[in-house]
Amino acid sequence: MTDINADASVASPTHRPMRFAEFVAVIASIMALNPLAMDIMLPALPHIGAAFQVADANHLQTVLSVFLLGFGVAQFAIGPLSDRFGRRPILLGGMAVYCIASVLALCAPSFQMLLLARLLQGTGTAATRVIAVSIVRDCYAGGRMASVVSLAMMVFIAVPVIAPSFGQALMLLTEWRGIFVVLMLYGVLALAWSAWRMPETLPAAQRRSLALPDVLFAYRQTVTHRQTLGYGIAAGSLQGALFAFVFSSQQVFTEVFHLGEYFPLAFAAIAFGVAVASFFNSRFVHRLGMRAISHAALLGFVAVGTAMLLAVTAGFLPLWLFIALAMLMMFSFGLMFSNFTALAMEPQGHIAGTASSLYGTLTTLLGIAIGTVIGQHYDGTLLPFATGLFLCTLTSLAVVLVVEQGRLFKSPKATN
Repeated sequence: MTDINADASVASPTHRPMRFAEFVAVIASIMALNPLAMDIMLPALPHIGAAFQVADANHLQTVLSVFLLGFGVAQFAIGPLSDRFGRRPILLGGMAVYCIASVLALCAPSFQMLLLARLLQGTGTAATRVIAVSIVRDCYAGGRMASVVSLAMMVFIAVPVIAPSFGQALMLLTEWRGIFVVLMLYGVLALAWSAWRMPETLPAAQRRSLALPDVLFAYRQTVTHRQTLGYGIAAGSLQGALFAFVFSSQQVFTEVFHLGEYFPLAFAAIAFGVAVASFFNSRFVHRLGMRAISHAALLGFVAVGTAMLLAVTAGFLPLWLFIALAMLMMFSFGLMFSNFTALAMEPQGHIAGTASSLYGTLTTLLGIAIGTVIGQHYDGTLLPFATGLFLCTLTSLAVVLVVEQGRLFKSPKATN
């Protein structure tokens, strides 16, 4: 493993023959499979509803939530499998499932079959999420890991910024099924690049048994570590707010703010906040520390949630103010999530795959549950989202305070 104080341009021997820049790019490309499959769908939801005669607009959110459900549940098994058989075979297998599911969605004859294909598609991306984090943890630790994750986010952050606009352009050129052609082609390219260049980063001597007692022991080590579990719950609450925004964004921008087909531009402007945060974090995390940055961002997140709820209840939330607050929300999220992930994974280097899978399952399923509840309460106003966002911010802050024993910005004397 590389020294965490080493220069970031020096590649870890674990991922050679790739140099550092290519390693970050490959990690970003496989991580991007998930947000691409989510955000490119937003402009297509009304078209899917019309094609399958789905009358309830809120029910169309299941095209997004069922994908995340497969993504969340499958992560539970991906980690132990990768700890036993290595990163490469599980990663490549998951990407192959993603490509097959894209074809099934393309050919779906009914809304129910489309949801099943999306469930399978989400299952395939579970491997990309868990394995990407595990590979980074195999090669780097601490602040260096947070830096690599932030750099990868900078590369693939263009996906949620561009994907809705790209999806809208596809709707002008073809029907909604054309989106799944694009997803399939991207999946094939990412699979080919990973198969060609990504080496196995988990040595055979470090692989773990799949015996049930060993797996349960690894899970117990993960869920009983205050730092890992606490930051997982906090990150899940943050994802709940983010998923609620994504699930209802098409309805909010078209029904509340009447943007019509231009809503992807507003979505892109808001998502840009994550890109700025990722760049900032990659440059300053070594100097300021993961806790200082993420805890300051968490307090900012609480302020944003409070301001949005006050604006909604006061009846004054024009489009410009909503976009400004949402950008600050995304900026705060970008500073928190990569650092929360690194903080949660830092004590789990010896069981990185299992810990990553359990952490991913926890954060995703918690985020889905929260985001779905908020999204399904959409009533044509921003009050459900603003209320949910505010509660999520308070939950995250309370959990982090417990984890850090009441001390923000600095590590407590002991974490166990």
